[in-house]
Amino acid sequence: MTAHPKPWGLRESYLFDRHVIAEIQRAAREGIYDVRGFGAKRRVPHFDDLLFLGASVSRYPLEGYRERCGTDVVLGTRFAKRPLELKIPVTIAGMSFGALSAPAKEALGRGATEVGTSTTTGDGGMTPEEREHSETLVYQLLPSRYGMNPDDLRRADAIEVVVGQGAKPGGGGMLLGHKISDRVAEMRDLPKGIDQRSASRHPDWTGPDDLEIKIQELREITDWEKPIFVKVGATRTYYDVQLAVKAGADVIVVDGMQGGTAATQDVFIEHVGIPTLPATRLAVDALQELGMHRRVQLVVSGGIRSGADVAKALALGADACSIGTAALIAMGDNSPELEEEYRKIGSAAGYYDDYQAGLDPAGISTQDDELAARFDAELGGRRIANFLRVLTLETQTLARACGKSHVHNLEPEDLVALTLEAAAMARVPLAGTDWIPGADGSR
Repeated sequence: MTAHPKPWGLRESYLFDRHVIAEIQRAAREGIYDVRGFGAKRRVPHFDDLLFLGASVSRYPLEGYRERCGTDVVLGTRFAKRPLELKIPVTIAGMSFGALSAPAKEALGRGATEVGTSTTTGDGGMTPEEREHSETLVYQLLPSRYGMNPDDLRRADAIEVVVGQGAKPGGGGMLLGHKISDRVAEMRDLPKGIDQRSASRHPDWTGPDDLEIKIQELREITDWEKPIFVKVGATRTYYDVQLAVKAGADVIVVDGMQGGTAATQDVFIEHVGIPTLPATRLAVDALQELGMHRRVQLVVSGGIRSGADVAKALALGADACSIGTAALIAMGDNSPELEEEYRKIGSAAGYYDDYQAGLDPAGISTQDDELAARFDAELGGRRIANFLRVLTLETQTLARACGKSHVHNLEPEDLVALTLEAAAMARVPLAGTDWIPGADGSR
């Protein structure tokens, strides 16, 4: 049977392509917005749009096997009695027990400890497995207050006050009922099996003055030992960073819109916030204007996948980077080895983002005991450690190529941009020129 030829002029609409049509029809059938995990999938300017200027005649590179390139970083030097001394400039971002299984949280701690960096609790409190296997653990204080107690604050090595996340600045996360197991319900003081939406703002402040009071309270309850981080989703980054510094933060964490989440509205993930690239430069501008750059450390997160991303963020002025989605993938999320299992739940390896469903065949983003039992925490920890080592080696390789004896010696002058957008956002020259769009000082 001969197929009918396509009529002349048949082409897909830009505004109403097949994905848009499918979403309109899904919304019409179900009457509710789409919820998913992961981060923004749209193409936005990112570190890929920057290139390094390796050393040649005007500068000389360092030999990789003979000349040292340092990677250590200290976070929380402003006020804390015990700042975090890390061996590498890459940390593990906050991902909650509830969103992730207990073995997955254990693996993150094992891997971070092996290479001398920190991991972070996420919403819902601190698990014994995570504290036991994390030599350096940052405790997140979120608007929901799920699982929060003063004893765990004191047991942590630092406290991160989460004002917002890159995937959903201005909004709270979701934890659907089928992921609220007996243990999750007990830790969070929630009813089992009932959908929960986290608060979008802290209940005890309405502005930066209240944030200053909260930071002071946290310092007093921990005897001024712990560094206090403040995490913001990248939106009005310049002003948010300055206000957080003035409120007394030791460390600022800026999470770009490519940052992942366990579950929120798709419309939030794709349409709120700004990319990590411009957020990094704006945060550095804010710190420099206050005379606090390097005195208050900057951690950048949101779409960090490689040592190249880390090196470029450091060159723009960050002190460290944090990974979340990449850590899950390193542990086995979206593995081709599980292709058949992903297809059984209507997805495919490389496309799975329904973390909220609790059906993850890798045993990572689930509270199902049988699925979680598939995940080997020791193997996952080794994979995380290997991945962190590779990120660090790649960052060192690029720093040496630019003639730097420490990764923090990378600077904007080592970078050029491939696109006008990236040049303007990062405020580095367009490759092959000395032109920086918008270099008149305007933001």
